[in-house]
Amino acid sequence: MQGIRRVAVCFVLVAMMGEQAAVAQGTAAMAPATAPVTRSTSPVPLVPAPPPSPTVEADGSVLFHLTMPHAEKVALLLEGEADPLPMNKTGDGEWSIYVPKLAPEYYSYSFLVDGVNVVDPHNVTIKTSAFRDQNVFLVPGHPAAPWELTEVPHGVLHHYLYTSAIVHRTSEYYVYTPPGFDPKSSQKYPVLYLLHGYSDESWAWTSMGKANEILDNLIATGKAKPMIVVMPLGYGTMEMITRGWIAWRDPALVRENFTKFSEALYQEVMPRVKQEFPLSERREDHAIAGLSMGGAESLLVGLNHVDDFAYVAGFSAGGLGTTEFPALFPAVTAETGPKLQARLKLLWISCGTEDGLFEPNQKLIGWLRERGMQPDAVQTPGRHVWMVWRDNLSQFVPLLFQPSH
Repeated sequence: MQGIRRVAVCFVLVAMMGEQAAVAQGTAAMAPATAPVTRSTSPVPLVPAPPPSPTVEADGSVLFHLTMPHAEKVALLLEGEADPLPMNKTGDGEWSIYVPKLAPEYYSYSFLVDGVNVVDPHNVTIKTSAFRDQNVFLVPGHPAAPWELTEVPHGVLHHYLYTSAIVHRTSEYYVYTPPGFDPKSSQKYPVLYLLHGYSDESWAWTSMGKANEILDNLIATGKAKPMIVVMPLGYGTMEMITRGWIAWRDPALVRENFTKFSEALYQEVMPRVKQEFPLSERREDHAIAGLSMGGAESLLVGLNHVDDFAYVAGFSAGGLGTTEFPALFPAVTAETGPKLQARLKLLWISCGTEDGLFEPNQKLIGWLRERGMQPDAVQTPGRHVWMVWRDNLSQFVPLLFQPSH
């Protein structure tokens, strides 16, 4: 009897389960259809895009902001400003500062967070150097400044690597060719050797100096002659970098850097460029210019090789000192000065009036004038910054390879 009862109970349970399944099935059939759940295949959490950083307003005012809730002190390091600009903290850990009406320029910046240099995590435009990285933003001009990208024909940048037996490293140089350049043409082009400053690399004049945009715009408006621009790595010894800024306290190392750079330029870079590009062989079609360390190198190379260069310029030249001019420029004496000047189409020395190198540059200008030379002494407002050097290049390039010079 007990076995019969167990079987009966099992039949009852099966019947009940069948009814429940039928009810559930019927209910599912009557329920409205729902869309399948879509799963993200993204490797990172999906979050809204961050706000633009920094925010540039129509009048040139700029809002900087940084989320750093645990920081005690945050400041803005803005190119052109002598001191860090303190930022204000809100209750949610957001730091911000509003800078009114900046002039139309490219600016580099970073944040100083409790004494540590920090880049803006929401600005992917970066200026690199040997010692630190910074962000970059543009305050556009109306009309556009000479260094802004505009709708004009553009030249081409060529990048070359080679092994330097003098600098003992894989070295490099960039070459700008103007719009319409045809390597198969018989046309010969004038050439400008353009040198970067200390701590920078060979791409500095294009990435931050915007030399190619400046050339494009000046050529398009007829203000500059089409030319080839060569931008080499500016170090004669990499010990200048491995030692850091303290390297400038070692006169022997500084002299070695200048000397070996000149050797690398003459023995390695210039022969390659002459072979690869149709350069004019006339010295009147050769120019050399540079900024800071490169300004000193351009003056040293140019004034000691007037047989090769008719145009020489130094922008905020640094590293020449104030007492070693006779040793650095042996070709320049009271007897030879007037003759050298007669061979030069242009000797151009510029510096920002707020630059720490302003006084040494003025002493160099005075020393050259005492020896019968007549440099064009250009003074512009500003510190040791790219805003000064972009303007220098924009003013200097139209003077090159012109009949009046």
